[in-house]
Amino acid sequence: MKTGEVGPGLAGILSGSVTVSQRDGAGHVSVIVTHQPGAFMGDLAQLSDRPALVDVVADTDVEALIIPAERLRALLVGEAELGEKIMRALILRRVGLLETGAGGPVIIGREDHPDVMRLDAFLTRNGHPHTLLDPDADREAAALVARFQAPEDHTPIVLCPGGELLRNPGETKLAQCLGMVSAIDPKRTYDMAVVGAGPAGLAACVYAASEGLSVLALDCRAFGGQAGASARIENYLGFPTGISGMALMARASTQAQKFGAEMAIPDEAVSLAAGPDGALTIRLANDEAVHARTVVLSSGARYRRLGLPEMDEFEAASVHYWASPLEGRLCAGQEVALVGAGNSAGQATVFLASQAKKVWLIVRGDGLEATMSRYLIDRIANLPNVEVVARTEVTGLHGTDGRIEAISWRDRQGGAVTRRELQHLFLFIGADPNTDWLAGSGVKLDPKGFVLTGAEIAPGRRLFATSLDGVFAVGDVRCGSVKRVAAAVGEGSQVVSTIHQHLADGATPHT
Repeated sequence: MKTGEVGPGLAGILSGSVTVSQRDGAGHVSVIVTHQPGAFMGDLAQLSDRPALVDVVADTDVEALIIPAERLRALLVGEAELGEKIMRALILRRVGLLETGAGGPVIIGREDHPDVMRLDAFLTRNGHPHTLLDPDADREAAALVARFQAPEDHTPIVLCPGGELLRNPGETKLAQCLGMVSAIDPKRTYDMAVVGAGPAGLAACVYAASEGLSVLALDCRAFGGQAGASARIENYLGFPTGISGMALMARASTQAQKFGAEMAIPDEAVSLAAGPDGALTIRLANDEAVHARTVVLSSGARYRRLGLPEMDEFEAASVHYWASPLEGRLCAGQEVALVGAGNSAGQATVFLASQAKKVWLIVRGDGLEATMSRYLIDRIANLPNVEVVARTEVTGLHGTDGRIEAISWRDRQGGAVTRRELQHLFLFIGADPNTDWLAGSGVKLDPKGFVLTGAEIAPGRRLFATSLDGVFAVGDVRCGSVKRVAAAVGEGSQVVSTIHQHLADGATPHT
């Protein structure tokens, strides 16, 4: 079995031996382990029929027990103790591949290039191994750029494990090359299609799939939503020392796949319609269609932007809407500005303070007390390299070639303008509901664009039910929702019982 090929499933070695090695897109090969009788081969790819991230070669005649993905999921659920050990091994093996970048593509381009940052963030958020090579610092990368005669507008170059070369690809094209997405079966009707794989959507997937419903989750970017970009969540029940949003959401995604939920990421929903018989159809940006008996809207929200005319010029490289280790590397040792006063802004400030020389926290209001949790306010107050600038708004971004060189902000009371030489601006100023794609669907929205549900539609209407029969809304996209990760998880799990009631009244679920 070679990297990039879909394997037959988890393989338990009964006799003989096999060598597992890792190979990147540049052709570098190194041995990971040699499996002897009693061991098993596989990582998380075998859980959902995804392409392998390693090469496997039989050293001798081998007899193996092959467990296909569907039977593997049944084993993990049916044999709890054994399943726990297997699942832990699969996760740790994937972590090992992530740490080395093994089995994934090689991205060649300057680390601060907007498209390098875009592809790096996409693969990181989706938990896919990859390697980043900067031709300014790596001789081999520079030689490859020269070999392929790649002009600036064709970089970054991406070398896929199967040998394909992509020149500055979009996320969807890259995902297709890596086998991260596959074609939707046009003849299949799912019990539940979930649009948006954030906390609410993933919770709905876990509970619905674990109760026997056929589930497909769609997301145009990555699992985890905005929560997946949080550097550290410290007020989520059960994690007293905190957990990164990426780690929490990766566990949720793996858990959903363990119970059989299918993930179509990145696949973007562009319309929703109900047929004469009540069947629901979601049209995708790639012209495919998803058919489902019920649909859960958990498409979350879009980050708000500053109303400055120069935003478009600098957004790709110097304006950031989340603070992950990738952004931490970019601004290490520099001064940065962060706008916002909510918990997300506080978490980002604490993280960036550990990487940056100084963080200027720009707040429109009188302070943080009215909008941020007390534990974050206290922590920020004790950080010597964070300065809170209250009653202030950003008025200008200055720079060249798409990169910020200085930022101006104005005191909203006195009118004094401050300009500082900063290269990175972080925005945590809220979000608007991601509901434009629902236009013409019959799903009613409030004046701000949030989805109306339950009693807001009509007295006695089911919890989370929208105005379109069989369609439900949970999480940040729903009018009146509490913008917290725990609340979103609660709504996502709770909506499944409502869906069971809906299916019991009409369509028979396909299990």
